[in-house]
Amino acid sequence: MLLNTVMLFPVTFKSRLRDLVTREDGEVNIVAIVVLIGIALVLAVLFRKQIQALLEKLFASINTNADTAVEDAMS
Repeated sequence: MLLNTVMLFPVTFKSRLRDLVTREDGEVNIVAIVVLIGIALVLAVLFRKQIQALLEKLFASINTNADTAVEDAMS
């Protein structure tokens, strides 16, 4: 059994590799994902300053609330 598996491995591997390369049903999904990533990058570049300001405000709020929570827990 093991010997048959070892002997058939190259044939099976070659067949699966050929199927992976020649199969076309995932091609549209890949293109759609690349387009969506591109759109996300363009939006991130366009709104970079607004995103940065929002993140700075969020992290400042998180730090303030964390400091308050630690002080309350200590007392």
